[in-house]
Amino acid sequence: MFEIERIFTNCNFIKRTDKLRISVNAVEQNLNFSLPADYIFFAENYIENENFVGNEYIKLWDFNEILKLNTEYEINENLKNIIAIGGNGSSELIAIEFIKPEEYRIVLVSTIDLDKANHIEIGNSFTDFFYRLENGKDWFN
Repeated sequence: MFEIERIFTNCNFIKRTDKLRISVNAVEQNLNFSLPADYIFFAENYIENENFVGNEYIKLWDFNEILKLNTEYEINENLKNIIAIGGNGSSELIAIEFIKPEEYRIVLVSTIDLDKANHIEIGNSFTDFFYRLENGKDWFN
């Protein structure tokens, strides 16, 4: 079990009661990179969730819809080594950026301008992203 589960519990994230319809392996093959273990834990154990964590609103997508939603936002066509996993209720997506094996960061991606130069790091891991939010860190500071 991950420590991050405490944050999910505190934020009333809804646990998954069914098995994933798409395998983690299938998504990883589509991406050509492995997903971080802490995000896989979320995907396998929780459904789509939207809530405030600290001061920020987040909506994490259900893993079963992840490839479809990334296609709709044209992430696959425009960004390499990125998978969007949700949004912030504004015009920004929350995404995992693959740096190298076992190294990721969580970034905000503008849906208006997918330019990688404008991405904002909001965590150096999926878990760090939640720790920052839980401790009151805002998106832009």
